[in-house]
Amino acid sequence: MTEDKVSGTLMFTVFTAVLGSFQFGYDIGVINAPQEVIISHYRHILGVPLDDRKAISDYAINNTKELPTVPSLRNPTPSPGAEEEAIASTNHIIMLWSLSVSSFAVGGMIASFFGGWLGDKLGRIKAMLVANIFSLVGALLMGFSKLGPSHILIISGRGISGLYCGLISGLVPMYIGEVAPTTLRGAIGTLHQLAIVTGILISQIVGLNFILGNQQLWHILLGLSAVPAVLQSLMLFFCPESPRYLYIKLDEEVKASKSLKRLRGGADVTKDIIEMRKEKEEASSEQKVSIIQLFTNSSYRQPILVALMLHMAQQFSGINGIFYYSTSIFQTAGIRQPVYATIGVGAVNTVFTAVSVFLVEKAGRRSLFLIGMSGMFVCAIFMSVGLLLLNKLAWMSYVSMTAIFLFVSFFEIGPGPIPWFMVAEFFSQGPRPAALAIAAFSNWTCNFIVALCFPYIVALCGPYVFFFFAGVVLAFTLFTFFKVPETKGKSFEEIAAEFRKKSGSDQAPKAAVEMEFLGPTETV
Repeated sequence: MTEDKVSGTLMFTVFTAVLGSFQFGYDIGVINAPQEVIISHYRHILGVPLDDRKAISDYAINNTKELPTVPSLRNPTPSPGAEEEAIASTNHIIMLWSLSVSSFAVGGMIASFFGGWLGDKLGRIKAMLVANIFSLVGALLMGFSKLGPSHILIISGRGISGLYCGLISGLVPMYIGEVAPTTLRGAIGTLHQLAIVTGILISQIVGLNFILGNQQLWHILLGLSAVPAVLQSLMLFFCPESPRYLYIKLDEEVKASKSLKRLRGGADVTKDIIEMRKEKEEASSEQKVSIIQLFTNSSYRQPILVALMLHMAQQFSGINGIFYYSTSIFQTAGIRQPVYATIGVGAVNTVFTAVSVFLVEKAGRRSLFLIGMSGMFVCAIFMSVGLLLLNKLAWMSYVSMTAIFLFVSFFEIGPGPIPWFMVAEFFSQGPRPAALAIAAFSNWTCNFIVALCFPYIVALCGPYVFFFFAGVVLAFTLFTFFKVPETKGKSFEEIAAEFRKKSGSDQAPKAAVEMEFLGPTETV
């Protein structure tokens, strides 16, 4: 089949698009490595005494390594007033660091609602160019943060970078899904997640103390995301616009055909045009659906609730907790440089995301999601057991280490990449933009909640923390087994029928429109 052909233009186009996803991952991971030096810098510019450094380290969010303490020689027994002032100063630094981390998620939550709208208003290419403006502004603020009020510039820069990532989290999957051949759409869709985890890994590597994560160069590390932003902006001028946007939104059949021929390497695109014509007719007959209607219309309620649960499962599985907690486990195991073991976790993260690219079209979405969640449940149990028995059996630390690597592997096989493109397969043209917007908002909100609450959960549960996450993962696994249908190779009518079957309803959907163009179909 001609649609199976992967042309040079398609490869260039997809690579250019996922540079945005790479920036997304880089921005997620870059703040962790230089945490100590940034907190130290905040303390310096705000005049927080040296004695407070240990307290700051103990309470700071996402802390991975204790800051050195400097004993006070001048006042070994501070007065109550001085002690209160020290606590207030410490809490102030903690608050600033928390804002430095979480402002990114707040920006993402806000912008996630506007990615689809911006893509429809300007076109996919121009929308990504506009999004890059936010990336550049955020990178510049952080890159020059050492020269001004660092806390204000970093918090602002992180928030603006979050706006960029919120837009990109909708625009990139939308664009690559529309330019990809139908039979490769699932595999190419997972490249968004692969680029994200690659960005996280690169940020961990360049954030090493002897590279950029030190007192002299940390601001350059934060501002480095400007490089892929500039590169992508230049490359986007050579990428074809989405054929579906040109045909369905602008009614430009000639331009759409020209764009398709570039993407398919000059092959006959008659079948694609016929498919888009059919999609356009269906779209024109189907009204846009608001976010409220997704929850009030019985045809959409079950799919949107399942979509939200998939994104909640991804974030509440404890995967971010693994990255927060892994270094301390590696330290317990006697590794002198636990940061390298953490980078190893990032490398495993990347490798298994690449594996999922090849598995997703063979095993199916639901199957991989269930395999991933079941594996994570077992690994969480072993991690908890390992943590509980560390003091009695030294070798249990290696059980915990192995469980961490396997936990990350299972996450990237299914729960990591699949929710991002499976949601689009639940809905036809009318409700899809609203569904994607609310799903992205849900993902960002859960991300924010986990980042904010994880330190408190650890303080509350101690070594039992991953028993808690095991329970959460088990609940989501059971939900997936009973409520989530398989979407591989199915039209929207078939998917809607699956939802009706799982909900025990025989009511036909009000807008049952085929969705062959979204999922891979069986070809002869």
